[in-house]
Amino acid sequence: MATTVSEARAAGAADCVFTFHASLGPLEWPSVDFGGRRYPSTGELAALHSAGYGIPAERHIEVQRTARDAAGELVPYHLLTFVAERGMWPVRSDAQFCTGDWKTKRIFAAWTPIVRQLRPQLGRPVRILNVLGLRAEESPDRAKRPAYRNVLTNSQRHVDEWLPIRPWTTKAVRALCDDSGIAHHWSYDSVPGAGDWRGSTRCSCSICIMANRADLILNARRRPRLTALYAEVEQVRGHRFRQDLSIAELIALAKRPGGPAPGVVLSDDGPEFASMAAAVRAALTEPPRRKLEADPNAPQQLNLLGLGNCGACGP
Repeated sequence: MATTVSEARAAGAADCVFTFHASLGPLEWPSVDFGGRRYPSTGELAALHSAGYGIPAERHIEVQRTARDAAGELVPYHLLTFVAERGMWPVRSDAQFCTGDWKTKRIFAAWTPIVRQLRPQLGRPVRILNVLGLRAEESPDRAKRPAYRNVLTNSQRHVDEWLPIRPWTTKAVRALCDDSGIAHHWSYDSVPGAGDWRGSTRCSCSICIMANRADLILNARRRPRLTALYAEVEQVRGHRFRQDLSIAELIALAKRPGGPAPGVVLSDDGPEFASMAAAVRAALTEPPRRKLEADPNAPQQLNLLGLGNCGACGP
C-alpha cells in the first residue's frame, strides 16, 4: 500500500487507486476487546489501512463468496463449509482453492462494474494494474513469480500484475509498519497492542494449511472453538488437515505445556461464527462430494484413535 500510493501520487494517478479485501469471514482474525481497548478485525483493519493512505471509502471494496440458501437468499459461503461438503482438505500447496475461489476470483469479479463504466468512455480495454504484497522470502513458489507480468487481456480489460515489494525482507516490512504510524494487526503480537511482533507470523486464515507448526499451535490456543470445528470436519470426513499434521494432533500439541502463550483467547460466540458452524455441521450430514482412496495406509487417510471426548473439541 505504501509503495503503491507513493508511486501513484508521483505519476499523478492517485485518483485511480482502489483497494480490495476478499473476506474469509469467521476464518479470518476477528476483532477483540483487550485491556479496555477494541482491536479491529482483519477486514476492518484493511479498510483502516486504505483510509490511512488517503483512499476514499467508496474506493475500498470488500468482497466475499456467497451462495443461495434454502430460501433462495444470497448468504456468505465459507471455505470451511466447502471443505466439509467436499470431504477433503487441500492436499498440495499448489492446490489452494482458498486463494483462487475465495480471493482472486472475487476481486476479479469486483472489477467488472468498474470496467463496464469506463470501457465506453475510454473506447479501449480498461487497463488494470493488480498490485499484490507477495514477497520472494515467503516461499519458493513466490520467489519464482516475476515482479511484473500480464495476467489477462481481452476486449474489455488488460490486467497486469505488479509485486512492488517482492525483494523486501520481513524485517524491512515490519520496520516500515512500525515507522508508518498505521497499526498492524493485533494477531502479529504476543498480546493485542504489544507491538512486539511475537504473535502469528502470518495473518491469513487463523488455522491455515500453509502456516508453520508454531503458528498453528499459537492460533489453536487463541481460537479453540474454531479449531474444534476444524476437528469435527476432520473426524467426520476422515481426511487429514495436512499430511504432516492432523487437527487432532494439533489440539494435543496445543494442550501441552510450553511454547507460545496465547495472550488472548477468543470466544467465537458471535452470530457469524454460529451461522458458519451450523452450515458446516449440516454439510457433514451429507455424503462427501469427493471420495478418499480405498487404501487405509494412503497419506490422505486419517486415523483419529483416541480422539473420543476431548475437552477442547467435544465429542
